[in-house]
Amino acid sequence: MFKEAEIRTFIEGTTNYFETSAQQSATVGSPYLVTDGNPGAYEYTGVIGVTGARKGVVYFTAPRGMLTVLLMRMQETDTSDENIKDLVGEVANTISGNARRDFGKNFVISVPVVIAHDLEKVTTPHSRSFVIPINWRTHSAKLVVCLE
Repeated sequence: MFKEAEIRTFIEGTTNYFETSAQQSATVGSPYLVTDGNPGAYEYTGVIGVTGARKGVVYFTAPRGMLTVLLMRMQETDTSDENIKDLVGEVANTISGNARRDFGKNFVISVPVVIAHDLEKVTTPHSRSFVIPINWRTHSAKLVVCLE
């Protein structure tokens, strides 16, 4: 089971991403545990597989509107579907990479798998997932941590 300090690592990684990339802070709602069923997803999701000392997935999921505004804040004018998919994968990879730094070399992460427009494909390997709600400007997203 996750310790509070481990969840804090993911929260800090998320808030640091927005402060660094968008020069605007994001707020994080109260993390909650989903014990039965799928924690859900938005239109775009970047999934990171985790192996080693922990096994499972970490994913960042957000609606197109949020990702479009985030690209614009990063001075990117190309808001095509491909750039949106690259961005959602980058967010997931950066947050997971920061967690790897804190958890050590036995926290092995994969390259991101991006799922767009197909919410049924976003699944977790088991039924216990922590959901970290993320609010940035007027947009909502979430980081889902599903690790054994």
